[in-house]
Amino acid sequence: MTILAAIILVAVLAVLAWAVFAFNRLVRLRNQVRTAWADIDVQLIRRHDLVPSLVSAVQAYAGHEQAVLATVTELRGQAMAARAPGRLGAIESALEQGIGRLLALKEAYPDLKASENFAQLQRDLVQVEEQLQYARRFYNGAVRDLNDAVQRVPDLFVARVGGFDNAEFFQADDAGRAAVKVELSR
Repeated sequence: MTILAAIILVAVLAVLAWAVFAFNRLVRLRNQVRTAWADIDVQLIRRHDLVPSLVSAVQAYAGHEQAVLATVTELRGQAMAARAPGRLGAIESALEQGIGRLLALKEAYPDLKASENFAQLQRDLVQVEEQLQYARRFYNGAVRDLNDAVQRVPDLFVARVGGFDNAEFFQADDAGRAAVKVELSR
């Protein structure tokens, strides 16, 4: 009886050790998703902070483009209020297109094209977009890893007991998949 008890004890300890290992891995993956989302949030805040300056610069030279200016301003407000990655992705895609339209106005307004302030805003936006693209890829990779772990058997059981859920990808909607062309004035 003692050998059978020892075998059962070893089996229970092995299952318990596996559960602790799986739980800790799920915690690490969840924290990685949260950290990656914080990186995206930083870049989005930088982009949102540049929008009023860009709108002001364009308004000074192209004040009668009120529809584009109002749309970009409204989308910025919606983006700042949204928190769900899926919804925010759709809003950010529309905002990115609106910013692209604002930047395209430089062709119609030579004074705007010659503005050093506008050129600096363009450079800043290009830098933010590059950082945001990297942050999105890192976040979506972290989400993929967490979702794989949460859905994989036998870790699925630990995930359910531990309250781990799938995370939502941050992606553009289909309408926002067209690349916005941003050119720097020289």
